[in-house]
Amino acid sequence: MTSTTTKLWGGRFREASDPALAKLSRSEPGYFDMAPYDLAGSRAHARELRRADILDEAELAAVLSGIDQLDADYRAGSVAPSPDDEDVHTFLERVLTQRLGPLGGKLRAGRSRNDQAANDLRLYLRDQSRAVVLATVGLIDALLAQAAEHTHTPAPGFTHLQPAQPITFGHQLLAHAHALDRDAERIQDWDRRAAQSPLGAAALAGSAVALHPELAAEELGYQRVCRNSLDAVAARDHVAEFTFAASMLAVDISRLAEEVCLWASRQFRWVELDDRFATGSSIMPQKKNPDIAELARGKAGRLLGNLTGLLGALKGLPLAYNRDLAEDKHAAMDSVDTLLTVLPAMAGLIRTLKVDADEMRAQATAGFTLATEMADWLALRGVPFQDAHEITGSVVRRCEDLGIDLPDISDGELAAIDTRLTPEVRSVLTVDASLAARSGRGGTSPTRVVEQIDEFAERIVAHRAWAAAYTGPRV
Repeated sequence: MTSTTTKLWGGRFREASDPALAKLSRSEPGYFDMAPYDLAGSRAHARELRRADILDEAELAAVLSGIDQLDADYRAGSVAPSPDDEDVHTFLERVLTQRLGPLGGKLRAGRSRNDQAANDLRLYLRDQSRAVVLATVGLIDALLAQAAEHTHTPAPGFTHLQPAQPITFGHQLLAHAHALDRDAERIQDWDRRAAQSPLGAAALAGSAVALHPELAAEELGYQRVCRNSLDAVAARDHVAEFTFAASMLAVDISRLAEEVCLWASRQFRWVELDDRFATGSSIMPQKKNPDIAELARGKAGRLLGNLTGLLGALKGLPLAYNRDLAEDKHAAMDSVDTLLTVLPAMAGLIRTLKVDADEMRAQATAGFTLATEMADWLALRGVPFQDAHEITGSVVRRCEDLGIDLPDISDGELAAIDTRLTPEVRSVLTVDASLAARSGRGGTSPTRVVEQIDEFAERIVAHRAWAAAYTGPRV
């Protein structure tokens, strides 16, 4: 069918829009992907028009059938926006009017693009947030699988990127899993605030036609209706909050990615990348590069830009709606698309890492990482920790002079530094003793690492159940 332009405004204008205005005003191509969410809102609004007697039963049935067919055609790719369609609302109304005649034009009564646009993005984010959480769970699962293989594998723990104390590699992997778990929780917490329907707010003052917005809200899976019509169309804090949660998730992914880059380096030699999740060099045949990790690290900056750009657009806006708010879709949709690309790639990278446990064990005590064990041993025998710290520092200094590691110093050298350093101190100067001693809740001892893994099973079930329980429109 031949496309014709159907502007949703213009009756009071004497001249056509300048092409420069039309180009600036037209939605970006990706924004038309909101079509299924816009049509979901149109179904709910059509029922509102029936309650207002603007549509009779036969007309409602025809409108709903037309919406369903248009939804199916759009998803199948058999109908697409015209270059003249200003936005998704114009596109869909044009096609419905072409197909239904004047009946298609009735659907606009009692609503505005202002509440439609606000509703579309809320529905999009609430739907896509489930996909983001499930993809995050996929990365957590990969970390848990590796951690389960390395509950007893010693590795050096770092502060300031300097060897600090031995930990288990499983414990380090789980630290990243816990951060990602909080990201998943943060998105779910966001959703409780975002589950408010703006439909019925119309342009800004509320609708004289759609008088039962709570019914439309229920149909679309919302928990309630926005309590103020001005706020309903003007607020984008829920979008900013989502982009913050997305940015925080990206930052946590980036921190994991940075560690993978270190672990895979020849200087660390902790892991080898699977060929399926690595790239090579166009000039150096020997290279195996952690490009997935590097790309993920770089994408974090992109998501931070989405957040700051949106906050910049919001900061000076008067109530109610202003076209500046069109920036919300770029920030939200790009953040979602980026995360749904990065998360599965990172999950595959982590799941397929080949860990060199022997190399990690050999490095676990390098750099005098057992020094704290000696200081603690003295403190547990009544030596003030200030003194224990100084005594142990002297032992480390003597080992450096002799070119040996802490467990290799002789009994005589220990006694010469302090008579309280008896041979029994050697019982704590092993990596396994160090790990076992950290047995408090949340510690790195193998028993506590296994405990963390077991507890994660419940968290994973909860995240998946939250995603599955969503009753709103899904794409």
